[in-house]
Amino acid sequence: MGPVLRQALLAVSKSERAERVISTLPLTRDVVRRYVADDVGAVIDELTRRGLLVTVDHLGEEVTDPAQAANTVREYLSLLDLLPAGADVSVKLTALGLRLSEQLALDHAAAICRAAADKNVTVTFDAEEHDTIPGLHSVHAALRREHPDVGVVVQAYLPESLERCEKLGGARVRLCKGAYTAPGAYTKDADIDRSFVRCLKVLMAGTGYPMVATHDPRLVRIASTLAVLSGRDVTGFEYQMLYGVRPDEQARLAGLGAQMRVYVPYGADWYAYLMRRLAERPRNLTFFLRSLLSRR
Repeated sequence: MGPVLRQALLAVSKSERAERVISTLPLTRDVVRRYVADDVGAVIDELTRRGLLVTVDHLGEEVTDPAQAANTVREYLSLLDLLPAGADVSVKLTALGLRLSEQLALDHAAAICRAAADKNVTVTFDAEEHDTIPGLHSVHAALRREHPDVGVVVQAYLPESLERCEKLGGARVRLCKGAYTAPGAYTKDADIDRSFVRCLKVLMAGTGYPMVATHDPRLVRIASTLAVLSGRDVTGFEYQMLYGVRPDEQARLAGLGAQMRVYVPYGADWYAYLMRRLAERPRNLTFFLRSLLSRR
């Protein structure tokens, strides 16, 4: 039932009617706070104090006019003032106008990269729907010429993910399982996991900087083993996990000296993000429902 439930949750993530219903439930906000930072500055300070790295995402995507894209840029420029050196920002190119114009998204992304470099903060471009992937890698390749540390996300559920990793030599690459759908994509958990490991082997053996975005204990163990076999020390790669998911494991890895970065989303446009998180880990749906029912 895993793939069936995942497909259903992804469909719900795109439903305006479902969004209206779920967003107005009295207890939804309490659940959202587990996964989405309410006071992003305070969350960043707390995670940093505990020895964790952060990558921060201003929620929002699929903008429909240039003014919205410009607003997203302004939000990121303000966000940079809250971040410590060594932090990262995660940016969705559709929030910068990718569906309106690739050049528009490139120009906006370049502005964020320049401002981030001045703050000693890196930028990582998130992967989104499958039809945006060519534009994502086009923008990333263009900006790497001036900003070699700009990162990009590769989603293991896509069959071409291995080829992507092979072509991204020397780059910062966040490898994740993926939380979307696509024609011909892997849908079974075992197939996605095998793709993840194949990609991870390429990244660990390469010259870039792997960012291992998973909460799966088995994949975490495989990553640590591959790092040792590839001669990487703890500064040569990092783990990434979502805010609110497995915080004890995040603390454990940081306590071992690993680079452990927490993906911190914030902002009012949280609905699609939360539904995709439930689709990635359907077991979170149980937590969500229990949270709503237990306080009635």
